[in-house]
Amino acid sequence: YAFNLLPEPKREAMNTVYAFCRQTDDIVDNNSDSDDLKYEKLHRWRVELEKSVKGNSNYPLLNKLGITIAQFNIPLDPFFELLKGMEMDLQTDRYLTFDDLKIYCYRVASTVGLMCIEIFGYKNKSTRDFAIDLGIALQLTNILRDVKKDSQAGRIYLPQEDLIKFSYSEADIIKNVYNQNFIDLMKHESEIAKKYFDNATRDLDLDDKPSMFAARAMQHIYFKLLQKIINAEYDVYQKNIKVSNLEKVGISLGVWVKYSLVY
Repeated sequence: YAFNLLPEPKREAMNTVYAFCRQTDDIVDNNSDSDDLKYEKLHRWRVELEKSVKGNSNYPLLNKLGITIAQFNIPLDPFFELLKGMEMDLQTDRYLTFDDLKIYCYRVASTVGLMCIEIFGYKNKSTRDFAIDLGIALQLTNILRDVKKDSQAGRIYLPQEDLIKFSYSEADIIKNVYNQNFIDLMKHESEIAKKYFDNATRDLDLDDKPSMFAARAMQHIYFKLLQKIINAEYDVYQKNIKVSNLEKVGISLGVWVKYSLVY
């Protein structure tokens, strides 16, 4: 919603980047393909991405992305790191420690932020830290919301060390056991997510705030989602917790108006 308030060239660039991200995600999420075929498709996608910088890809979307990369001088590394993140989803469905999970969050979410800030425009290197920390915060929030759905797909993203710490087992997750141990576990994870939201806020320098209003709107929307999870006492098993479209529009417009008037 916030992206719709961007100037047309930046909005079009954002649409292209997000189309690439969606297409990449679809490769891994295609349940009809074997893992071997998904690996093959990701490898082919990477090769075509490299070719797109010269406009030589066989995929029109990637050639369009190549133009966007050149226009906004976006580094290629975040795109390749995103592909590594997609490969992680094929390689593992468990994470032993938070540090392991953090690498995954960086690759599938922070990388997208690093692409976007080049389109938004910024002056301070700390804005890169903003993109990284915000990406981790957003992905952690997604993980908390999707505990049930992910477990049904055979994935448990909550760190194994935390399951042990709070005496809550994988079997409990699969059975959707809602008890005090689960509440304590989820509270712990939500505090980590909050920390990364706070870090992102501190990372963003004052003179980069105007250009980052779309990212800040995303930050407010996801923090609202996290607050809803907390207010629901973490019962993501029984409750469909989400931020409504009306709330998203209201938050986006609120951030845009504030930034227009203040900055």
